[in-house]
This record gives sequence, C-alpha cells and structure tokens, in this order.
Amino acid sequence: MSDTSAPQNHDTIESADGGLSQSIKRILKLLWRPELSKWRPIIALAVLLTLVASVLEVVSPLLIGHAINKVAPEGGAAASFSIAALWLAVGIGVRFLAAGLPQMRDWLFSPVSQDAQRVASVDAFGHAQLLSLNFHQTRRTGALNRVIERGASAIDYLIRFLAFNIGPTFVRLILASVALGLAYDYKLSLIAVVTIAIYVVATVIITEWRVRQRRKMNEADTHFRATSVDILTNFETVKSFAAERRETARFDKAMGNYNEHYVDTIRSMYILNATQALVMNLGLAAVLALSAWNVINGHMEIGDLTAVMLMMLSLYAPLNILGWAWREIKQGAVDLEKLYGLLGMKADITDAPDALELSHPLGSVAFEHVSFSHEGRAVGVQDVSFALEPGKKIAFVGTSGAGKSTLLKLLFRFYDVKSGRVLVDGHDVRSLTQESLRRALGLVPQDVVLFNETIRSNIAYAQPDATDEEVRDAARRAQLLDFIESLPDGWDTRVGERGLKLSGGEKQRVGIARVILADPAILVLDEATSALDSATEQAVQEALEEASQGRTTLMVAHRLSTVKSADEIIVLEAGQVIERGDHATLLSKHGKYADMWERQARSANLELAAG
Repeated sequence: MSDTSAPQNHDTIESADGGLSQSIKRILKLLWRPELSKWRPIIALAVLLTLVASVLEVVSPLLIGHAINKVAPEGGAAASFSIAALWLAVGIGVRFLAAGLPQMRDWLFSPVSQDAQRVASVDAFGHAQLLSLNFHQTRRTGALNRVIERGASAIDYLIRFLAFNIGPTFVRLILASVALGLAYDYKLSLIAVVTIAIYVVATVIITEWRVRQRRKMNEADTHFRATSVDILTNFETVKSFAAERRETARFDKAMGNYNEHYVDTIRSMYILNATQALVMNLGLAAVLALSAWNVINGHMEIGDLTAVMLMMLSLYAPLNILGWAWREIKQGAVDLEKLYGLLGMKADITDAPDALELSHPLGSVAFEHVSFSHEGRAVGVQDVSFALEPGKKIAFVGTSGAGKSTLLKLLFRFYDVKSGRVLVDGHDVRSLTQESLRRALGLVPQDVVLFNETIRSNIAYAQPDATDEEVRDAARRAQLLDFIESLPDGWDTRVGERGLKLSGGEKQRVGIARVILADPAILVLDEATSALDSATEQAVQEALEEASQGRTTLMVAHRLSTVKSADEIIVLEAGQVIERGDHATLLSKHGKYADMWERQARSANLELAAG
C-alpha cells in the first residue's frame, strides 16, 4: 500500500539518537535520579524476586516429574504413595511460587514505574514550557501532548518487558538447558536452544517489519488526534463559517488514513502469530519425540517425559508474547527517543549565565536602534528608537503588519533583537532573567485567553496567594465586580474553555483585573479594545485608564481615539517610524496620523448617522 499521503512527523520534534541500548541507559539513569532514590530497595527486591521465580520455574517440573516417577511401577512394586504425594505437593507449591512471585514483584514495582513516568513527564512538560514562543507557535498542542504521553508510557513498557519478561525468559532458557542436559539428555538441550533461537530470530525479523508499520500508524495516529483537538478547540470558528461538514470530512480523512495503517499493523500481527506457532510446535514435537524414544529405550522414565514437557511449556509461555513484547520494546525505544528529542531541544531565548534579577522595577523603557524580522518575513521593525520615563504613556499606531505588536514581543523578550538594544530600567533585557523581566510587565492582549476554571482563579492567576479582598479589589477596579456578583455562582462561575462562556468585554475586564492584581511597573496593551463594540469599548477603556494609573504604559491601538492621552505616539509603516509626537502635534503635521484620524472620524460619523 502506498503511503504517500501519510503524514510525516507532524510534531516536528526530532528523535534523539540512540536506539534500544541508549533507551536502557536512559531508564537506568532515570531510576537512579535522587527523586526516585526512595524506591531503590523496592527495585532491588523486584530484581531478586524475578531471579528466584526464574529458578523455581525450572525446578518445579523436575519435582513434579520425580513425583510421577515415584507412583509409576518400579521393579514390579509401587512406590510409597505418601512419598509421591509429598513430592507432588512440593512440586505444585514451587510451581505456584514461580507464578506468584512475579505478581508480588509487579505489585511492589507499580508505584516505582508510575513515579518514574511522573518524573519523566514533568521534565518534558516543564522543558516544553521553557521553550521559546516560536516553538509553541509552530507545534500542534495535541501532537506535543502525545509525544510526552507516549514517551512516559514507553518507560513502563521497557522496564516491564526487558527486566521482567525478556530478561527472565533467557535466564530460564539457560537454566532449563543446563537442567535438561544434566538430568536427562544433552540433545534435549540442543533442541530447546535451537528452537528458541529460530523462534527469536523469526520473531525479531517479522517484528522489525511490523515496527516500521507501527511507526507509520503512530504518525497517522498523531495527525488524527491533533486534527481532532484542533477542530474541537476551534469549534466557534467552525460554526461561524458553517464548516461542520468540511471539518467532519477532514476528521474522516485523518481517521481513515489511521485505519489503513492500523489494518496493515494488525494483519502483520497475524503473520507473526502463525510463524511463532509453527516454530514452537515443531520444537515441542521434536523434544517430545526424543523424550518418548528415551523412555522406550529405558533412558528416561514416564515422569521425566512429563517434566520435559512442563519445562518446555514454561519456556514457551512467555515467548508467546515475544513478538508483541519486542514490538512494544522497539516502539518504546522510538517513543523514548522522541521524548528525549524534546528534552534535547534548545530554547531560542535563554537566560545569560550571569543574568540579573530585576528587583523593584521603576518602569523606564528604552529602544535603541532596534531592528528585527520574523523568520520567513522580510519586514519586521527597522531602527526603532524611543525612551519612556516611569509613569509615562506611549502608543504605537499604523496599518496591520507595520510592526506594532512585534515591538511589544521584543520588550517581553519573546524574541531577541537582531540589532540594537531594548532596555528596562537601564538594563538590556538580555542581561535580565526572563522571569524577573516578565514579572515587571503586565499584558492585556487583544483576545484575553482564560483557563477553564472559575472567575476567581483566573483573576488570581497573576498572584495565586492573593487574599479574597485583594482579588475583589482588582475586580472592582476593572469594573467587573457588579457583573461577578450578579452571576448565580458568583466567584465560582466557570468561564469555559478559553473563556468562551464570557463576552469579549467581560473577558477583557478579567484580563485587566488580572493585570491589576499582578501590580506590574509596566503595563502593555496590545489592541486591548479593538475587538469590542463602541459601548463595551468605553467600559473597558475606563478600566484600562484605572489600570494604567501610576504605571509606565505601552499600547498598540487600532482606534486612535484610545491613544489621544498618550505622552508620545509613534506611527509605524513597514517596520519604520514615519511620524512621532503627541496627538495635537501629529494632527498639525497633516501626515499619515492625521489622515488615519480623519478617516476614522468620518467612519464614526457615518455610524452615528446610520444609527
């Protein structure tokens, strides 16, 4: 089947180098982490129980065979039944222990595995959080989540299958081969070893083919899951464009592609199972035939034949899942490499080794000959300079794509300048820790995104340890208090995913309350009212005026009526400053700003006339 339509690496995260041996080293290193040191006695006990169970698995058939020999006719006389029963009871008891000890081991080891998965997941999740804005803008959230989820699960697979399945199986093979050769016939050992060698080789070859198919299936699965999350997350956009049928068709196509690869993977499993059954039964037939021949010739007793059969069955039982286990091990290694590929990614923006903490910020901001362009775009900002004293207000206006929001992102150090400097309180932002810099900044974006939690927790996100009175005061200053108290559930009202249960103005005011509670030295407004109607804009604008009191304020605005009070207005076009001054000065120049003001005023008058 052609896979030209198969999605390729939609998470765009490269796998770390290594393979199975490197994956084992990574797991051992993970288990040796200080956070997991409390589990080391449990790990040692689990390994001991595994080895003891492997020995008992080989010993129990010998004991049962010996018991059967005791009750079989021997020289015309029957052996003592009580002695035979005792041997049989011991043999069955040992067999029970051989089966029960692994269960005890798994019971003991479960919290170890879960804790190891937790540590690895937290590492990956935390590292992803620290990666740059550019990383998150080019990745699909669903795909990133699957990488972390699969990588953590791979740790459990690799531990259980390598340490507690494949490893013990080969230990039992060695012990059983020695036991068969010493107790009965070395030819039995050879047949057992050759059969299992053929079985393993055939399994590995077919499973390697299956792993390639599984990788294709996983890529399709990642694409399918990410598509589903993408569609469901943006359901409002889907509905507004009446695109339900189109998005359902996209979901159908993604799932259909996954189904095709899933069928290929399942069919290959049937081929593997049939091959394993053939090799296993041929080997068992050869062992039993040789054992029967030895019984006929008096070299073995009937109980010995039973012991050989039980021993071979105990060896074959775990091998039944070797193909599945090997596939999971190989896939686990691939998933773990992907997880470590994520952990190995370097953030574009990092703190300098000697980065300073910005403590007690005053709020002065300066751009000195700043130039920057986004990847893949010719226009960014070019040679922009301005200085803003604490408590002053500056506004950036211009057409879409002129570089207004880019300047704010450079201030937050979401990107680093290509040339020039961005200064806060006289410090180059590159010389400050990102955390302390962003604590000094408070952002109200055009579209405030909220967590699917209560209104209280969304406002308190800026300061989780804030008192109820502090949160209430922030809501009052954002002109949100009356609205909250009018709700049936009040402060415990859940806002829905991304705050979709609230109107645009309500979301904006929650964002403003959050910033007020954070109490930053510098307030950043990125078209905070441009998506609102005139009546709502007026209410939000009043809240913004309250929030900006006593703070240095930088604002990007589409509606020029909101920037009249700014101490300086900078007009941008194609990333360059073409005009600057206060509102009255810019109007008197009769340039770009005056033209924009006139057009907006004319549009507003037409709306009033139409109303």
